[in-house]
Amino acid sequence: MALTKITRELLNTGIDDNSNATAITIDSSEDVTLAGHLSFADSKNAKFGAGSDLQIYHNGSHSYISDQGTGNLHILTNHLSVHNAADDAIIFHANEAGHVIMPNQPAFSATASYSNIPLASATTMTLSSERFDTSSDLSGNTFTAPVGGKYLFTYLFYFFNVAAAHTTLDVHIKTSNKQYQVTYSPDHFIDTDSSFSVTGSIIADMDANDTCYFSVYCAGGSAQTSLHVDSQVSGCLLT
Repeated sequence: MALTKITRELLNTGIDDNSNATAITIDSSEDVTLAGHLSFADSKNAKFGAGSDLQIYHNGSHSYISDQGTGNLHILTNHLSVHNAADDAIIFHANEAGHVIMPNQPAFSATASYSNIPLASATTMTLSSERFDTSSDLSGNTFTAPVGGKYLFTYLFYFFNVAAAHTTLDVHIKTSNKQYQVTYSPDHFIDTDSSFSVTGSIIADMDANDTCYFSVYCAGGSAQTSLHVDSQVSGCLLT
């Protein structure tokens, strides 16, 4: 006769009320059902596979899912979500179509403006009217990287009342590691004070707590060129 039940009394678990409640059930298909939790001490592994290919354990400091055997580790689900420890915020979510969202991935968009940009001085553009700032990394006119990585920064600047005598009009994306610059010479392509738009982007390498801001440098002519409030800047963490 097959053993189908192991009681708490048989396991000598020290039940004080002398009850004979079932602790473990093994059915005819050799499936095992536990009435309580299965606990492992630190650095004691739950092992799966003939060669212990897959192991789950906690070493006292960190938790691990270790797959070092044959084949891949497949997670079969229509929706995969990784939440924070309090289970009140999504860190990562992938749906059945493979679309991935990371709600707290650093990303921002804001308007940029400035009236009468001074001459012969790199002037930081004024940012306002944030459309979004997912992890609150934009403060004033400056973005601060919360983690190290590769960041994409873009701008769409609409300059108006541009002095035709400007010999130089530079647009800068300035990070802690490097200045990225594009130079225009308005005196070469406009004959009278005018308006024009420029766009630019860069993928910048940033360390945690590095900063980024956008500036403009003008030389020649008068300090009259302005950046229209319809101008935009944006940035996000790529990898």
